[in-house]
Amino acid sequence: MPAGPCAGVARPLPHMARDGGPLWYIAKCTARLARDTVPGLAMLRLFSRRPITRIGLTPPAPTPDRAGVAVVLIVRDEERHIGEWAGFHRDAGAAHFVVYDNGCRDATIPRLTRALGEKLTVIPWHQRLTDAGTGREIHNQVLAYAHAMRNFGGRFRWMACIDADEFLVPKRATSLDAALAHLGDIPSVTLPWHNFGRCGHVDPPEGGIVANFTRRAADPMSGARGVTNFKTLVDATRVTALKVHSVEIDGQGVTWNDRGERTTLKGRFERGFYSADHLQLNHYYARSEAELAAKIARGSNQRVEAARHAARVRRNVANIEANEVEDRVAPDFLDRLRGRPSPVVSCDL
Repeated sequence: MPAGPCAGVARPLPHMARDGGPLWYIAKCTARLARDTVPGLAMLRLFSRRPITRIGLTPPAPTPDRAGVAVVLIVRDEERHIGEWAGFHRDAGAAHFVVYDNGCRDATIPRLTRALGEKLTVIPWHQRLTDAGTGREIHNQVLAYAHAMRNFGGRFRWMACIDADEFLVPKRATSLDAALAHLGDIPSVTLPWHNFGRCGHVDPPEGGIVANFTRRAADPMSGARGVTNFKTLVDATRVTALKVHSVEIDGQGVTWNDRGERTTLKGRFERGFYSADHLQLNHYYARSEAELAAKIARGSNQRVEAARHAARVRRNVANIEANEVEDRVAPDFLDRLRGRPSPVVSCDL
């Protein structure tokens, strides 16, 4: 064999390689080539710093009596608003809540227990895991979602992996099940973020999130950083891989909107795909200025430099608040449940 980038590497014929056959031989050559070139070395270093954010799984088998919507949450120190979040989704008809406790030091878990009772499963999840070979961080949130899909997903028609600042709001119906009933056996529904800013509040207002935060970014599909993104409700028995903001179904990167129209994961960003006709995802990203400052001080859920994290959060809020409209979908939903009109809370900036 002539000299080349693999010179010096043991070169048995691939089918004779003791350490793994052809793949071992190719990998050794590729690694040597990458190390011997500056761009290759830079790429390897960059790759080694990036967290593992996509996890594959074998989907669970469906149980014969599966039904309803299960809500999955990973949470840390959200005692101020967690009772409202839990009560909202409980009253919207969520069948069960699988909560991953990411090191809560306050009353978050007791308040969830009080609000949800037997509908709640809590799993300790305070960890930072890395791949032992590369040192790459395994995204703890994605890992929690994958665990929930595999271990609980077979019992429910839908699973919704959302955060404590995200609310699933039926637009016309009075329950999550009713809002999704028209979709039949569709396995994945993508919901665009509707991002709410500070609404002029310096300190947390009395009366909770839904009543006091009613101004949001005008265009959920603007493409602005921190404004345009999605969460997905899925049939976990067909999920084969997932990230925080996207899910693969039966090995394909496909999804549907809440009108039942199919597209690719990339196609979600097309304006024509946007829909919140039946179910709206409200993302109360900022809350009050005091809570926003606390969010920044708490740091990222990944290993991110503090200054970089702060700049990113402030940029997102600026983009959300650059052009706002009033949105009373969530309080209107609660009015339908209670059978009465809600008071109008001023959010003038």
